[in-house]
Amino acid sequence: MKNTMLVLFAFLFLNNSVVEKVDFWGPTGHRTIGKIAENHLTKKAKRAIDKLLGGESLAFVSTYADQIKSDKKYREFYPWHYINLPLDSDYATSEKNPKGDLVTAIKTCVKVLKDKNATQEDRAFYLKLLVHFVGDLHQPLHIGQKEDKGGNGIKVKWFYKGANLHSVWDSKMIEEWNMSYLELAANAKDLSKNQIKAMQKGTVLDWVAEVHQITKIAYASAKSGDNLKYRYSYDHFATVRQQLQRGGVRLAKVLNDIFG
Repeated sequence: MKNTMLVLFAFLFLNNSVVEKVDFWGPTGHRTIGKIAENHLTKKAKRAIDKLLGGESLAFVSTYADQIKSDKKYREFYPWHYINLPLDSDYATSEKNPKGDLVTAIKTCVKVLKDKNATQEDRAFYLKLLVHFVGDLHQPLHIGQKEDKGGNGIKVKWFYKGANLHSVWDSKMIEEWNMSYLELAANAKDLSKNQIKAMQKGTVLDWVAEVHQITKIAYASAKSGDNLKYRYSYDHFATVRQQLQRGGVRLAKVLNDIFG
């Protein structure tokens, strides 16, 4: 009995530790972006992607870049999930991470996917990464301050339980809403063709600048020690839904440009 309790305690401790270190859109968020993107793909792009992924959906592969974090051989890709950017700076003039960031990640993925000499294995791998990184780009705290690790160092409470500002934006608000990725995607706002074109307009750097304005709002929304509850979700979940939709619509644009 004693040994059983020790094993149970160890499991719960390790499990809680892992959860506490989550620093990305949760699976539901990424899958929502993947599903929305699928709804905006051209027929030609759909066929090419389906062939490359062996029938797996964008929603299914959207979490792949996080799953491989547990494998040391993929450690070089870890910095690709974020951008260190001071609130009063812009990407062009900011100090760059020599190991890469979200901008270099997306550019590299696109380059490999457009390379006719790249192997099918490499193209499939970088497609999975691209789906994830375009999603990460639209989470405001993935373009955050280096000193607090994009809000991970800002400790708050979420309905009286320990959390941090980054995790609140990544997954806590989404989880509190209690909808599947299919439900979230299905309930995205209806957009006209002109609205879609406007949303897809610009470059990756333009999108970074846009998201960084929301980053500033996110940082100003709470301070260490705050207990965030229904009011916080009421004030900010609409922005989360907006970013999920933008991420999906723009991911489709990137993929359509690659695959036709």
